[in-house]
Amino acid sequence: MSHTPTPAEMAPLIDHTALKPDTDEATIRRIVDEARTHGFAAVCINPRWVPLVAAELAGTEVKTCTVVGFPLGASTTASKLAETVEAVQLGAQEVDMVVDIAAANAGDHSYVEAQIRALADAAHAGGAILKVILETALLEESAKELVCRAAEAAGADFVKTSTGFGGGGATLADITLMHSLVGGRLGIKASGGVRSYDDAAAMVAAGATRIGASSSLDIVEPRDSSTSGAAGGY
Repeated sequence: MSHTPTPAEMAPLIDHTALKPDTDEATIRRIVDEARTHGFAAVCINPRWVPLVAAELAGTEVKTCTVVGFPLGASTTASKLAETVEAVQLGAQEVDMVVDIAAANAGDHSYVEAQIRALADAAHAGGAILKVILETALLEESAKELVCRAAEAAGADFVKTSTGFGGGGATLADITLMHSLVGGRLGIKASGGVRSYDDAAAMVAAGATRIGASSSLDIVEPRDSSTSGAAGGY
């Protein structure tokens, strides 16, 4: 956006997220209702909830988003690919994959790019998009650049800062770096620790085009801008 979005304008940029392992059906149904009400970009949930969320969001503009290789990223390419194919078949329209963190830190560009390409091709074949989670808190600066460049070369649609489970979350420095590398060509998702309207507005100003948050209502219905969240977790 060319201006700082208002809270209402922020809603279409938000992936309303519930990824904790103890998330129950009542919570899933609640966040789906909230997403429909506010017009969020997507509802991001663990794979077992994809059929329910996809059915509940059918006929709306809100997308069904799920995660692959989550939250560690250390699964094989074959297992991540199987997860992606199944998720899309079940109704996921957006897939957020966790990159192989060790491979990225080791500078193994060919492995990282090949894995992303396999998942991007599978997602696109099913009409879905692919976001690549860097887990920035665990990556060296050179590895962050490697993943962004590999994601673009492999045909991914977004790069994303964090899972929210890796000991850190989105930072303005990382969003600025990612924007300098792929801004205008790939989407950039800030996730982890974005808990207030002020947090989200700062991330958008730095180059984020999507926000992942479980505190989405606090972003679009701000009550106290002085309680800006710290990074770490959704």
